[in-house]
Amino acid sequence: MTIDSISALIAAPTAASPASAATASAVRSAAAATPASASASTSASSATSTASASSASSAQASTDAASDRFLTLLVTQLRNQDPLNPLDNAQITTQLAQLSTVTGINKLNDSVAAMSAQFAAGQYLQALPLVGHDVLIAGNKTTLADGAAQYGIAFAQPADHVTVTISDADGRVVRTIQMTSQQPAGVANFTWDGKKDDGSACPDATYTVGVTASAGASSVNADTLTIGHVTGVIPGNNTTLLQLGSLGIVDLAQVLQIN
Repeated sequence: MTIDSISALIAAPTAASPASAATASAVRSAAAATPASASASTSASSATSTASASSASSAQASTDAASDRFLTLLVTQLRNQDPLNPLDNAQITTQLAQLSTVTGINKLNDSVAAMSAQFAAGQYLQALPLVGHDVLIAGNKTTLADGAAQYGIAFAQPADHVTVTISDADGRVVRTIQMTSQQPAGVANFTWDGKKDDGSACPDATYTVGVTASAGASSVNADTLTIGHVTGVIPGNNTTLLQLGSLGIVDLAQVLQIN
């Protein structure tokens, strides 16, 4: 934009309105052309997710409104500038470039949000087959039913001596189990037969499992795991949740093993 054209805008504000509209239209087209790939990605996401489409549409409306306000301020600034000290073309170009950059960033954020929503939807569908299966999560509880209680242990390193304690609701140790066979590193499943140390049967209830492990004279880090039965899958906020009956709702990322 030259000084002569700016002076014309000042001298004839009525005639400048079409030129201002043309300038706004050209700038908006240039801003939209910069993040073309991001817009295409957002459109593809909208076709597969109604929620994503609504979010993208709302964000686009907000971006357009901000662009309109920017252009209105810019045109007003041009029409009311000092004719003896007009705006430099470099300043105008810089401001338009800033508008294009902000618009591109906003559309890129929209695309990332849409892809996150698609990933969460895909994770939910992939988790559906878990319904009806048992999974291991971090925890120290086990439920005794029909003379058997299952639990898991995660060994950080191989262990050659493991001590497991089973305690009742009052904290009394009802069974101590010694394992002297080599236990490899990783997650292992175990079953308690529901018997006390004296051989009598424990009533069906929920018990607490404790574990210590060693390899020779060195201690080994070992964590107890709880087994839960998946009864449902719940879509969450960019994640997938599992319903594990009495254990409640846990994030899919907390699952350490699927049985």
